[in-house]
Amino acid sequence: MALIVQKYGGTSVGSPERIEAVAARVKRWHEQGHDLVVVVSAMSGETNRLIGLAKAINPDPDPRELDVMVSTGEQVTIALLAMALLKIGIGARSYTGHQVTIRTDSAHTKARIESIDDAKMRADLAQRKVVIVAGFQGADAEGNITTLGRGGSDTTGVALAAALKADECQIYTDVDGVYTTDPRVVPQARRLDRITFEEMLEMASLGSKVLQIRSVEFAGKYNVPLRVLSSFGEGEGTLITVDTEDTMEQPVISGIAFTRDEAKITVRGVPDIPGIAYRILGPVGDANIEVDMIVQNVGADKMTDFTFTVARGDLKKALSVLEAVARDIGAREVTGDDKIAKVSLVGVGMRSHAGVASRMFGALAKDNINIQMISTSEIKISVVVEEKYLELAVRTLHTSFGLDQPAA
Repeated sequence: MALIVQKYGGTSVGSPERIEAVAARVKRWHEQGHDLVVVVSAMSGETNRLIGLAKAINPDPDPRELDVMVSTGEQVTIALLAMALLKIGIGARSYTGHQVTIRTDSAHTKARIESIDDAKMRADLAQRKVVIVAGFQGADAEGNITTLGRGGSDTTGVALAAALKADECQIYTDVDGVYTTDPRVVPQARRLDRITFEEMLEMASLGSKVLQIRSVEFAGKYNVPLRVLSSFGEGEGTLITVDTEDTMEQPVISGIAFTRDEAKITVRGVPDIPGIAYRILGPVGDANIEVDMIVQNVGADKMTDFTFTVARGDLKKALSVLEAVARDIGAREVTGDDKIAKVSLVGVGMRSHAGVASRMFGALAKDNINIQMISTSEIKISVVVEEKYLELAVRTLHTSFGLDQPAA
């Protein structure tokens, strides 16, 4: 029998009825002989409610006190789930992050896990109890309650699985796995049986909201097999693990990710001299604005057009920063465009297959979709297109690379 860590998100524990449904599912696993540690989030909407209360008192609440407050959401659900399990005859014990102990640094509202004491959990598991742990929270060396930031319950689940050397970490959510792309855009999208950590990390960073990026990084670092499953149905879900199969046998493309949260900035007429990229991007970075794709074109007149993308919400701030930069470096003009989107092919199979980029570009050209920017890595090709062509581009590429689900 296996040691399994299960994590249930806010929608999965959003009401007493859903908590009892989680208890019933946990009971089935327990009766099969498995040892179980269960991590739960706060009820859906509860964390936002608590933050709203804090901001009603102070629009900029003290981070330490905010952590004390928002951590109570998970304390409610761990107790309710323990009660539900005890009611149906399953031994259970709940723990806050402080009680386990999940030791973190002191960066309130965005703490990082440093260590986990697994003694209490192992003692309970030895007595065949289900251990229930509050996600999203821990305590620093001074005993202050800390929280891990949005989506931190996924990270708690993976961290506990790593500490306990669990056989699998199961993430239960409102979808039944990882899909080749968003089924709302491509109805023919299909659920993947397996995906690598590398691919999942790329998909998550490019807009797929199934798993939090930090939890995937943690799982990859400690080689914790992850499985995404639905809280509201049965099925095998999607297993996320190391790339153990020969890449020659891998499909060329595993999925297509996309994001509308993109804006493009072009600094035109920049002198082509050493250090010019730093003089443009340095102040942008100093303003805490993250830059994604970058393209630099040098003309015959030795003047450069420098183009890069930022999150759409950072566009105005970035343009404001660059006004002074443009004057300082003698650039001709600075322009911004927030009507773009990024589409990315992701797949470890790219390592052993040539011609993926040309195939992608050809498919888009057939539908008269113009490519504005291109970025590549070992297992990813991203392009920037006009936002109005986003869904057409995703559907076209999904079909072109054979990802469509066969017709029933």
